[in-house]
Amino acid sequence: MAVVKPFQAVRPAEEFADRVAALPYDVYNREEAKKEADREPLSFLCIDRAETQLDDSVDTYADEVYDKAKELFEQRLEEGVFVEDTEDAYYIYQLEMDGRTQTGIAACASVDDYVNGCIKKHENTREEKEQDRIRHVDTLNAQTGPIFLAYRSRKEVNDIVNTVIAEQKPLYDFTAPDGISHRVWKIVGDKVAQIRAQFAAIDHIYIADGHHRAASAVKVGLKRRAEHPDYDGTEQFNYFLSVLFPDDQLMIMDYNRTVKDLNGETKESFLEKVQESFTVSALEQAAHPQKKGQVTMYLDGQWYLLQAKENLLSITDPVESLDVSLLQNYLLKPILGIEDPRTSDRIDFVGGIRGLQELERRADGDMCVSFAMYPTSIGELFAVADAGLLMPPKSTWFEPKLRSGLLIHRL
Repeated sequence: MAVVKPFQAVRPAEEFADRVAALPYDVYNREEAKKEADREPLSFLCIDRAETQLDDSVDTYADEVYDKAKELFEQRLEEGVFVEDTEDAYYIYQLEMDGRTQTGIAACASVDDYVNGCIKKHENTREEKEQDRIRHVDTLNAQTGPIFLAYRSRKEVNDIVNTVIAEQKPLYDFTAPDGISHRVWKIVGDKVAQIRAQFAAIDHIYIADGHHRAASAVKVGLKRRAEHPDYDGTEQFNYFLSVLFPDDQLMIMDYNRTVKDLNGETKESFLEKVQESFTVSALEQAAHPQKKGQVTMYLDGQWYLLQAKENLLSITDPVESLDVSLLQNYLLKPILGIEDPRTSDRIDFVGGIRGLQELERRADGDMCVSFAMYPTSIGELFAVADAGLLMPPKSTWFEPKLRSGLLIHRL
């Protein structure tokens, strides 16, 4: 039974929402973050990545970065850039990209549900990546970047959401500079209890995106529990900010690979070895794979279709049968010598949002060969998580990205 509770959000005043809303902190490098913060001084990125407000000589993880984030957050509260709701509510968060919408419910998920496995994971996290967000949440005393959760769609929840959308004017309705539209509604009254009961009937929810943010939020909660041994479970630090989406509205894009060299092979010997596990055919132009078991490859100015052979397609293990696993286990590792894609400096990963042209550009430039993947499905993600297993790194790329700063959970 999932505990998904309403909360009193800190959120931008309506006139500032489009300026405050920011892409997640980790989609930018420092130079890109600085440029975006300079472009829009009210962007929440200025708080999420407060090093943008300091001299470039200041280390990204210096104490003064987190202190600056807190200072800016409190300043914008005082200035009225942010307002704070005074009643518990759920919030509907709808995103539209290229004519496709996905509609989720912003709420607080339970630290205990994360710890006991009711909230299921499919990725490992790295402690060094967690430490930054742990300090950020702890210093601000607030969670500012929602965790992207998924659940198996329920008609009862959809009906409530659709009713609110039909009857109410949104709190926010704007289109961001990247063309993605964002709309937010507030749910109060008797529908709050109805939604809470619907989620209580769900056995499991799943982290779709944001494993490091989730782990960091949970660790702050556990730290606060240790600091307050008399806690009773109702404190806000027992919960973390999330947006929950029904699985049938989600789109996972391809997460592609590009490799620096052919590991000593000639083009001819490499293609010959690839054909041991894949049927290889030349393509007339750039193309995405059209079904599971296919990969398209760009090498030396030519696109190829790689079709996994029947013995690979008959694998039933939920992790080993993933297309990213087939490529890793039967091509990248045995032929190109990529033993561990997490640590190898010979491989890089390219989100599908960047298109096939980016794969060509990399292979023609600093890399050598690129691979376009067929997207992992949400069903495959659920199957891996249900089996208690972990996906290979960079298996899923979710679009559109949730914005930070639109809904904030104070601890």
